[in-house]
Amino acid sequence: MEWTRSGEDLFVRLGPGEEIHTNLKALADELKINAAAITSGIGRTSNNVYGFMNDEHIYRRFHLDESSELVSLQGNIARLEDGSAFTHIHACFADNDNVVHAGHLFEATVVVVAEIHLRIMPHVQMTRCPIVNSQFVRLEF
Repeated sequence: MEWTRSGEDLFVRLGPGEEIHTNLKALADELKINAAAITSGIGRTSNNVYGFMNDEHIYRRFHLDESSELVSLQGNIARLEDGSAFTHIHACFADNDNVVHAGHLFEATVVVVAEIHLRIMPHVQMTRCPIVNSQFVRLEF
């Protein structure tokens, strides 16, 4: 992972073999980021696990293992109640037949590159808190 900063904007480049969530959480810890918006991301990834939360608050997961184009990425970075970094990301992928797959991102490993823009919110504390009987972790300010 490499990154550059201009004010509150960070531009991150991930390389082959790097997992998106793992690296963005490590960056949040390194820079002591408590709140950030992930405004964009593009690249090529594999081992993509994505999905959606159903009406019963349970995530349904799908696997797109083949190398795919990362068409869009957005979300945010916050902290859990224990202080650990938490990334909430949604993504769109295009497979090799140009079929789009999209939803909540659980995992994605970079194949070629991922280029991601973050906007740090230095005067904000965002915390993710569990909800009873739900897999969702609510964002609180």
